[in-house]
Amino acid sequence: MTQKTISHIYESRESYTSVYPWFRRLKKKGLNPRFITMDGEKSVIRAIQQIWPETKIQRCLYHIQREGMRWLRTYPKTLAGRELRKLLKTLGRIETWKERNTFITSYVSWLNKHEAFVRALPHREVAYKDLKKAMRLIWNGLPDMFHYLKDRNVPKMTNMLEGFYSRLKSDYRRHRGLTEKHKIGYLKWYCYFKNQRK
Repeated sequence: MTQKTISHIYESRESYTSVYPWFRRLKKKGLNPRFITMDGEKSVIRAIQQIWPETKIQRCLYHIQREGMRWLRTYPKTLAGRELRKLLKTLGRIETWKERNTFITSYVSWLNKHEAFVRALPHREVAYKDLKKAMRLIWNGLPDMFHYLKDRNVPKMTNMLEGFYSRLKSDYRRHRGLTEKHKIGYLKWYCYFKNQRK
């Protein structure tokens, strides 16, 4: 894993219309990834599936964990919320098939125990909305959470990329007042010099 930036675009927001042409250009240049580790942005997943239908998506475990725990809050009011939060805390530490199977078994047990309760909660209650979102987040993510166990070259989290973005944003803030044109130029040079250090 080189950690080099092979391509980049400057966009105001992540969307299908911004990434689809970019992915298409990369494919024309010969890029055919076997795996892509990413968050759950549906528009980007749709573009990936259209450009590279054979590519497997590894859902970032940190994003799933963070998003689920945010919806459940630090101190969930329901037993269902407390138990699901406790289960989510184990997600990032899964390194073996046995641990993966334990996680899935525990989640299915949680569903069997609490799903009817969650669905019976009044629709306007925050506890209902948050629990339902967290429940759906894990269920939808399960098919793509554990590809990294089959291939250790597949990162289970986007931490390296998030670290890159974090440093880039910090550097951008030191240069407030840059025009859009100069921001794009700054991004190009930033990636170029970062690659020289790899």
